[in-house]
Amino acid sequence: MTRRGLLIAGALVLAGCATRPVVVAPGAGPQELEPLYSVLATRAGLTIRVNSGGCTKKADFTFFVERKGDTAASVAFARKRLDICRSFAAAHADLDFSFEELGVAPNTLLFVLNPLNGP
Repeated sequence: MTRRGLLIAGALVLAGCATRPVVVAPGAGPQELEPLYSVLATRAGLTIRVNSGGCTKKADFTFFVERKGDTAASVAFARKRLDICRSFAAAHADLDFSFEELGVAPNTLLFVLNPLNGP
């Protein structure tokens, strides 16, 4: 599956689960993926830090992995449900995804396709 296919599939998932309509045009690029504050690789998997209004949970996210042979893979994370909660201060949520959950071996070189939002 190509990135275009991922974005279209992600749009369908988002449109079905979101409380507000989400529209992604054909040929949309990585700017439609969830911006990440950070990505941390551990022995167990990946930890991503995302924006949160106070209600963001791991179940609100989905991911797509595209394997590039046996030693590398690209991964992209997308939000399934919008976080419409309002917290007093800007917040974030740390979400852990194990290598097993991602379907890759622990020694696989992973490329995260999401844009970085900064510290």
